[in-house]
Amino acid sequence: MKKHILRVCVLSVIWMICFTGGMVEARAKLACPSKSGALRVKGSSLVDENGRKAQLRGISTHGIAWYPAYINRACFRQLRREWKVNVIRLAMYTAEYGGYCTGGDKKQLEKLIRKGVSYATAEDMYVIIDWHVLSDQDPNRYVKEAKTFFRRMARRYGDQNNIIYEICNEPNGGTGWKDIKRYAGKIIPVIRAHDRDGVILVGTPNWSQYVNEAAADRITGYENIMYSLHFYAATHKDDLRNTMVDAVKSGLPVFVSEYGICDASGSGAIDKKQADRWIRVMNRYQISYVAWNLSNKDETSAILKPGCAKGNHFTKKDLSASGKWLYRMLKKQ
Repeated sequence: MKKHILRVCVLSVIWMICFTGGMVEARAKLACPSKSGALRVKGSSLVDENGRKAQLRGISTHGIAWYPAYINRACFRQLRREWKVNVIRLAMYTAEYGGYCTGGDKKQLEKLIRKGVSYATAEDMYVIIDWHVLSDQDPNRYVKEAKTFFRRMARRYGDQNNIIYEICNEPNGGTGWKDIKRYAGKIIPVIRAHDRDGVILVGTPNWSQYVNEAAADRITGYENIMYSLHFYAATHKDDLRNTMVDAVKSGLPVFVSEYGICDASGSGAIDKKQADRWIRVMNRYQISYVAWNLSNKDETSAILKPGCAKGNHFTKKDLSASGKWLYRMLKKQ
């Protein structure tokens, strides 16, 4: 009897080590360029160079013209190693004050992009180069500048395996899917001339929410194209989640390149329950997601408190309520 009990105990321990150890290992594995290689799109999924499904979880900078101090190696290292982030989004506004197309210092902005890509690469992360359309509403407004910019980016980074191009952040106003698709038809060939297979994210109408319109009329003739969906949990709930799930089920590759846990203004109250529901659904369908935003701006969506003057080595005391939620969530994944 004692031998039987001992045997059962030993087998139970072995089972726990093998099973739970394997589960822990699976949860701990993040897609990273050194092991996962160049990402590509297969059906509705993002996959690695071996065809395994890959999910990216990361953080977006705020406008790099306004918050350049966070583009530094120590900051990216902390986000990668402590926060378990595997993608950084470099948000470069196009039409706001200091924007790339509205009097901003183009050379300085491109220098910040180069630094950001360099630091992300050094820390074994993927990096999104974001053409941050917002107040310009229709990306066709600055299509000439966009073509020049993405030509430079693709020439420089076409041989790297960790670059993702986001060609229009949030088309809005009266901009429809046909307008966006026309714009994409001009920008994608510019990128493909120098980067044949880098993943390209295309924004969707109404601040990147109407992925259903993209699902009904997809971009053809090119591979490795994904479609952006953005949400703010206190505003966007079941309706938008269902739209996202329906699009994915239809075969559309969706990438959540920006989200927050407050309302759509970037401020207001936090809705943790809705945020948790979004995370569960995105994890279920292995949809990648990138949180807005890495800054100390006095708004709810910023992950740092307004009084935090640090550019790196953040502690929990430096985090806003959004930052604390994000830190806990990313560490649990």
